[in-house]
Amino acid sequence: MSEQPTETNPPNSKKPGLFAVVQSVLAAMFGVQSEQKRQQDFEQGSAPEYIFIGIIAVVIFVLSIIWFVNSTIASYQAG
Repeated sequence: MSEQPTETNPPNSKKPGLFAVVQSVLAAMFGVQSEQKRQQDFEQGSAPEYIFIGIIAVVIFVLSIIWFVNSTIASYQAG
């Protein structure tokens, strides 16, 4: 009887790099993350990495909106 080996990690599974984590977080933020990529992130990625990058992305997004609103208000008041 031949016993088939069980694969816990597919052969091409490796820890995603910083660029891949940032790309996944941004895609998820804007709702364009594919189901396949989401599953890959959950299987191969580390939750603290995604959480940390996600918090940074949200802070940058909020600060960008604040800056845009303030600059728009300032240009209307100056004109």
